Amino acid sequence: MYGVITTVPAPVEMYDGMHAEMLQMQRRTGTSVDGLLVHVGRATPDGFEVLEVWESKELYDGANADIVIPLMRKLAGDQPAPQIEQSTEAFDVHGLVIPRGDIVL
Repeated sequence: MYGVITTVPAPVEMYDGMHAEMLQMQRRTGTSVDGLLVHVGRATPDGFEVLEVWESKELYDGANADIVIPLMRKLAGDQPAPQIEQSTEAFDVHGLVIPRGDIVL
């Protein structure tokens, strides 16, 4: 498993917009994101933070390349993409329980 926390010093509305668009994409295509086990977004005093647990780092990297980055470009439209100094911190997952999803690791 691969756990990662991404901290972004940008308005939480940026996260809200991305998250809403991803949910719309999922409703249209009926697909889920392969390998994603947990996703939690939260506002912080300086922006927002995303905590995720993936089946592997490779699936995390693939989703960023195939979904997240293209969506950011789409939402930016003709505007240049904002230069945001985000930071990521990987962590070892020692336990994960999602009762409604019948997931216990």
